[in-house]
This record gives sequence, structure tokens and C-alpha cells, in this order.
Amino acid sequence: MNERLGPAPFSGSYRPGDVQFLLKPIEIDPIDVAEKERLIQSGRRHYSEMLSRESLPSARYLEVFQRALAMGLRPMAQGVLDLAAIIAARRPGEITLVSLARAGTPVGVALKHVLHEVFGRDPAHYSISIIRDRGIDRNALRFILDRAGRDPAGLVFVDGWTGKGVIARELRRALDDFERDQGVSLDADLYALTDLAGVGIAPSDADYLIPSSILNATMSGLVSRSILNECIGPDDFHGCVYYQDFAPADRSVWFIEELLSDARDLLAEGYRPNAQPVDPSVARARSMALLADIRAAFGIHDENFIKPGIGEATRVLLRRVPERVIIRDPEAPEVAHLLELAHEKNVHRQVDPTLPYHAVSLIKGVIDA
Repeated sequence: MNERLGPAPFSGSYRPGDVQFLLKPIEIDPIDVAEKERLIQSGRRHYSEMLSRESLPSARYLEVFQRALAMGLRPMAQGVLDLAAIIAARRPGEITLVSLARAGTPVGVALKHVLHEVFGRDPAHYSISIIRDRGIDRNALRFILDRAGRDPAGLVFVDGWTGKGVIARELRRALDDFERDQGVSLDADLYALTDLAGVGIAPSDADYLIPSSILNATMSGLVSRSILNECIGPDDFHGCVYYQDFAPADRSVWFIEELLSDARDLLAEGYRPNAQPVDPSVARARSMALLADIRAAFGIHDENFIKPGIGEATRVLLRRVPERVIIRDPEAPEVAHLLELAHEKNVHRQVDPTLPYHAVSLIKGVIDA
């Protein structure tokens, strides 16, 4: 990346010390969700080339979010403490958190604070783009390594959760390619709060409600998911839209403060963070069995149509064309926001008490065979 012409980091709506987004804010004409789905499924466009306009959540959905927050904040705070302990144990020297925008960004911000407050470490935090089938943003990696001068051995790639493990596998492929082409070896393990797919390093493999997963830009520094289209030049970072007009509804910094407050309360109550990650083999077997069952039950040939777990199921209802959402227990408070979204969007709801996760969403096929 040309140092003179290369893009500059920014912090979104977070405090400057919390994160540096290595993304290029761009303007993009939003596309209708249904049209976007048709273009993706027809193979005419890659999902990363397009963006549908985000909207602020309804008043009813915000009420559901507040209940989700009351229920899910303490488990998430414990997860952040444990993940910080794991990272501190595995990185005795310099730590550079590299969160995967945007689900990983709030987790990275919280980890930066906890690593400093609880473990006496001083990590840097960058948030960068990785895109399925397109790889990681190499300009962003080169910025971190060259212009920021960070030790390659200290990089830790962070996400919120794993669903099927697609991004974890994309990360491993991308970093293998990066080492071959650039001669720099980076730890390709993906560190997450919970690892449903059994492909990363995490303190849990449970499908629990992570409150930051159920809002969009207003929980992620007012930044969109990443974009890679004709607006992105060879020296650019991957792109994003910065939703400045959402600022009055932004909860990004507020959420971090709430999360850190709960973490401090846990420590005051005597909780000691656990630096031992969960064994991924159980989650991996469970994930593979579920995907096989869903493919057989619904005749699904493209695994990308299956989105397991609360976080992934929520994403489908927020920004894709869902065919249905399958719920293990509709009375469980963890899925109240999913039921509200399904009601708002007239999406079919199905109950399956044998489901190993709280929820699975299926994307609707919109292209005639």
C-alpha cells in the first residue's frame, strides 16, 4: 500500500483509543434486499459488492433488545473476561487485537479494556475486513505490520462467534496465502466468545444470546458490514458506509460501558477468569450433524442458506430474505427478538425441540431451478 496515498484509519463512533477501523468510508447506492438476494443467488454479483439500506430498529424491537440486554449482558461479560484470560496467556509479549468487522468489533473494544484493566496489558486494536470467498484485506494487514510496526507474533484475530465456521476457514486460507506471498507467518486461529462450529479458540461453545449480535450499525460504531466493489482501488482498504445520520440512536460506546460495568461486578463478586478454552471437538461434531440433518430435511444443496445459532439467525432476519426461522423453544427469552423480527417481516416460524441450538434461520431460494 502506498504510504503517501494510502487511506487513514478512523474510529467510527467509538472513542479514538478504542479501535482503529481499517476501512474506507464510501458512498454506495443501497439496493433492495430482495433484489440483492436475486443477484447473489444468480451469481451475477457477490454479496460484498452490494449493501441494502439499514434502518433503525422499531420501538417494539428496542423493547425486546432491552430485555435481551438484561438477560445476556452478564454471560457476555463473563465470556469477555475468559477470552481476555485466554489471550493474555497465549500472548506473553505484545498484543494486537485484530477484530473482524463488524461482529467482532464490539468484542475487540471490550477485550482491549479488559486486557488493560484486569491483566495489565496494553493492546492495540484494529478492525479489518474479511469476506467469504474474497479473503482478508491485505492492505489492512500490511498497515498493521508495516506502518503501525506491530509484531506479527502478537496479532490475535477476534470475532463475536462462529456459526458454521466459514469465516474461520476463510481466515486460515487467507493467512496461508499471505504467508506464501508476503513471507509473514500469522496465527490463523480465530478467537471468539463462543464457537458453535468447533473451529476456533473460545471459552464456550454454547448458543447464548450475545446482545451486540441483535443490533446493526448502532452497536458497531455506526459502521456497515464491509464492501468490496469497484469503488475500492488497489491501495484502498475494503469499504464501508458510515451511518452518521444514525448518531442520535447510537449505542456503541454506551454498550461497552454497560458490558465493562458487568465485568467489574463479576470480578468484585469473586469471579476468576478461566484461561482454558473449550475443547472444540464436541461442537464440531454437533455442527456437522446439524448441517447434515438440515440439508436432508429441507433439500438444501447450498450450505450458505443455513445459518445456525442466535447470532447468525438474527443476521438473516435483519439483512437477507429468510425462508423460515426454526426455534427450539419459543418460550425461551433468548429468542424473543427473533420472534419479533419474524412477526415484523412475516417470516414463517417453526418449532423443533430437538434443535441443538436456540435457533436456525434458512435463507429463501429466490432463483427458479
